[in-house]
Amino acid sequence: MLTGRNNRGEFAGVEGENMEQKDHIKVLFSEAEVDARIRDLGAQISADYAGKELHLICILKGGAFFACELAKRITIPVSIDFMCVSSYGNEKSSSGIVKIVKDLDDPLEGKDVLIAEDIIDSGRTLSYLIPVLHKRNPKSIEICTLLNKPERRETDVFVKYTGFSIPDEFVVGYGLDYAQKYRNLPYIGTMEE
Repeated sequence: MLTGRNNRGEFAGVEGENMEQKDHIKVLFSEAEVDARIRDLGAQISADYAGKELHLICILKGGAFFACELAKRITIPVSIDFMCVSSYGNEKSSSGIVKIVKDLDDPLEGKDVLIAEDIIDSGRTLSYLIPVLHKRNPKSIEICTLLNKPERRETDVFVKYTGFSIPDEFVVGYGLDYAQKYRNLPYIGTMEE
């Protein structure tokens, strides 16, 4: 259970134990580095879609932190919708079985769509999702991910916008979780065994 940050800015538990130290989490990208990269992505996307309106699809739950920050940094008109697609459960690796847990509320027909993902590793989730969304007749669909693990790719997925490419390590923070924990860390860290 979290009670807030201690005087070093770290999350402290009930007995003052640092959550990151307890579970051996090492900072991979600081809060400032993540913020700067999202600003750059927002500027690039705004330039690429200049004169258009963009429909942002946030892939829940992990993508919520990234999608909201990204939307704030896009300077063209943006609408946003949410979809929950799962292939992980409470494990560190994908089960390979993809299911839509929550579908979109709004139609996609004629819209320029940008999918905001927290992380792409095997690519199976998006390989399943992209054809499903194409059947809804959007004008275009592109992918923006905060993190990309190209070493883990099992299916070919074109990612137009990438925050950071990372090695094959399990990461948490900034929306990414392990068994629903650590999403609220303000940085991206690696979990060490």
